[in-house]
Amino acid sequence: MWQTIAKSFFGSANDRYVKSLDKIVARINALEPQLADFSDDELKAQTAKFRLKLAEGQTLDDIMPEAFATVREASKRVLGMRHFDVQMVGGIVLHRGEIAEMKTGEGKTLVATLATYLNAIEGKGVHVVTVNDYLATRDAEWMGQLHKWLGLTIGVIVPNMPEHARREAYAADITYSTNNELGFDYLRDNMKDSRAKMVQRPFNFAIVDEVDSILIDEARTPLIISGPTEDKSDLYLTIDAVVKGLEEEYYEKDEKSRTVQLNEEGTEEIERRLIEAGLLNSDNLYDIENTLVVHHLDQAMRAVIMFKKDIDYIVKDDKVIIIDEFTGRMMDGRRWSNGLHQAVEAKEGVAIQPENQTMASITFQNYFRMYPKLSGMTGTASTEAAEFWDIYKLNVVEIPTNQPVGRIDEQDEFYKNTADKFLAIAKAIREKNEIGQPVLVGTVSIEKSELLSEYLTKEGVEHAILNARMHEQEARIVAQAGRIGAVTIATNMAGRGTDIQLGGNIEFRTEDELGDIPEGPERDAAAERIKAEVLAERERVKEAGGLFVLGTERHESRRIDNQLRGRSGRQGDPGLSRFYLCLEDDLLRIFGPDTLFSKMMNSNLEDGEAIGSKWLSKAIETAQKKVEARNYEMRKQVVQYDDVMNDQRKVIYEQRAEVMDADHVEDVVVDMRTDAINAMVGTACPPNSYPEQWDIVGLKAKVADVMGMDVPIEDWLQEDQVEPEIIEERLQKLADDKLQEKIAALDPDMWRRLEKGILLQQLDHHWKEHLATLDALRQVVGLRAYAQKQPLNEYKQEAFGLFELMLESIREAVTKILLTSEFRISAPPPEPALPTLPQFMTGHIDPLTGEDNSNDADGSRFQAPLFGALAGSVMAQVGPGGSERTDPYAGMNINRNAPCPCGSGNKYKHCHGAV
Repeated sequence: MWQTIAKSFFGSANDRYVKSLDKIVARINALEPQLADFSDDELKAQTAKFRLKLAEGQTLDDIMPEAFATVREASKRVLGMRHFDVQMVGGIVLHRGEIAEMKTGEGKTLVATLATYLNAIEGKGVHVVTVNDYLATRDAEWMGQLHKWLGLTIGVIVPNMPEHARREAYAADITYSTNNELGFDYLRDNMKDSRAKMVQRPFNFAIVDEVDSILIDEARTPLIISGPTEDKSDLYLTIDAVVKGLEEEYYEKDEKSRTVQLNEEGTEEIERRLIEAGLLNSDNLYDIENTLVVHHLDQAMRAVIMFKKDIDYIVKDDKVIIIDEFTGRMMDGRRWSNGLHQAVEAKEGVAIQPENQTMASITFQNYFRMYPKLSGMTGTASTEAAEFWDIYKLNVVEIPTNQPVGRIDEQDEFYKNTADKFLAIAKAIREKNEIGQPVLVGTVSIEKSELLSEYLTKEGVEHAILNARMHEQEARIVAQAGRIGAVTIATNMAGRGTDIQLGGNIEFRTEDELGDIPEGPERDAAAERIKAEVLAERERVKEAGGLFVLGTERHESRRIDNQLRGRSGRQGDPGLSRFYLCLEDDLLRIFGPDTLFSKMMNSNLEDGEAIGSKWLSKAIETAQKKVEARNYEMRKQVVQYDDVMNDQRKVIYEQRAEVMDADHVEDVVVDMRTDAINAMVGTACPPNSYPEQWDIVGLKAKVADVMGMDVPIEDWLQEDQVEPEIIEERLQKLADDKLQEKIAALDPDMWRRLEKGILLQQLDHHWKEHLATLDALRQVVGLRAYAQKQPLNEYKQEAFGLFELMLESIREAVTKILLTSEFRISAPPPEPALPTLPQFMTGHIDPLTGEDNSNDADGSRFQAPLFGALAGSVMAQVGPGGSERTDPYAGMNINRNAPCPCGSGNKYKHCHGAV
């Protein structure tokens, strides 16, 4: 109570903070008349002047007022747009590394130019992060005009760009890109074998557009780079046939976590079916030898029972394409992990692509926390303010609108069932359509969009559908959604990136109608006519009540509902919003208080009757908060697990960077050899043990394997007072002498490059295997909760032990290759006509559920640090005795898991393709 009273007198903490920025805005405004008198050349010269001030010791804060005033004046001349005072406030908030929450239509794209320009003056690079490639390209072209005019360089990262073009784009003062491109470039850079091949430079400052979508929604799943494994198509098809037709009495499903669990009867039935199919290696489904079958069985049940066509995915061009649950967009190229995507492909009868093995991964949380300064902007961030602070230490600042919001938000209407609700929706849309009021309808799935379309067709209402099937036409459909009588059905995207302007969009209409008319008086006259028509239509739409936003059900996140509402009432325009709900909606059915809703609505409502209640709306909001809290816990869990891997990732990536930067790695290799030999002796001859307890046979075998030498350790033991330390010293001496012979036979520079290449190769190989082990551990460690153990703590302890084992394996592998391989100089191979590079896939996969939540990445290729890529001048023949082994099939780009072309029956990687 007292907080409410104090707030009414003094304003909220947010209000007071925003008001404190008015002094800076006043200083910026005071400079406007002076800069207005500048010539274009004088205004352009401001950038060089600011750089000189920074060189003389001034800070970005010192030059901020003048820099912002310069951008405002330049924008008036280049873009024909002047920044409002509230946009200046937004620019200050972004520069300070905070999140600016600004309503739809308030010009966030223009706001970003202020902080972008100021921070780019230093020359350290600024990244502007967008949700899709279209917006990255559009903003780079649109706002790039302003920055280029002021003397800054602009770069944009889009899919399938060559490496040199990416490097140039990152070297620019300002770089526009999607979050996926940035994250994958970071991972790829840390898989390369030289610093010169890396495309990114050290991080400085990033502004994230639609920050809630990128740092909250998409942060539920990490980015993953993976390579293909062996084909198991027959297994997927067989298990799919086993699962299909399984009656509901045999399993229990959890819609919240989207999992399916067999009951006792179901286990017996599945065992019977699997035995008939010849897939079980024992009578018990859960015997350890059936682990692989159980894994694929779980994924097949999820695919068949929990994942729905046209809701979770669509089938197009003989491919299963994932649908983003938040935006309704197709994510072509994205795949679920752990065999789930293959299970869905088997279910739908399309071509089954092979699974992939993780080679590198990172979460968005850990990626963006690497930026020294991070900020963001969106229309809906306050509901997730606590998470932004907990995870990213970002403060959310609500920026007031330039004009008061004129939209009326009506109470929700509740109906008994979906049929009654959709009849009421169709009727309401027809009534608005008859008076010319444009309607934007928000649905939660493609299925609901097309169902509503059928109702509207019966009502005789013309409409446009905006969903994943109409992705290419998105911008144009949205741009004209504010015209007289327009009815637009949108699947959870409501025109992101394109404003809905009442009366229509002048630019899009001009482009559509005058695209074929060349520049000249005729086109200018037609353009003026279109502009006059749009302005006249805008007034008619305002008289009709502005844009009517209609939600067909509540989303599980309040932010998505607010994004939909925010499309109406732009820049003080009139507007209306209303949500229609029923007992069969997913949110109410899964998360709502079933008994209360059921009793009230079934006993008090007739068919087709609606009820509106503040209590019901409050209950819905409570359910949404529960889901948001649950989703936050899921994201937090992903971060907690990735934090463990992140510490290890830093160690590996820093070590790679040191190896790449070093002129030679002799000291590192010597240390590795010393540690590897000490570990061998320490294992065979434990401390505080007697010589008769030592495993001399095992030690000799290990030395023969790692060092390629038959060492007379038994003879050494006949000497007096032989200690493990003496054995270590003698083995070290033998290893050093053997290596010196190899070094003497090669050019010193060649040997340095060879050591470097082998070290990088082994780092990458063992890191990849370590990631696969951690993936498996993360999937099973949750079961330890049944033993009253904390899964995260268990994961931390085991991950640390596995990391130590990995480092030990790297040391031993490097030592073995250098000591047992035969090296000889050979002529460099001819330059191949086409590069034979590995096919890597990029993914954005939930490690716990296998779900994917992202837009497609570039799929570009890069040269991995392969052992055979050492300038072609040194050929390493690895194997016992150093026998020579050549590959006559090199350059044919053969899958390493495919049968070897020689006809041996072995896999290529175990035959002629062995490294």
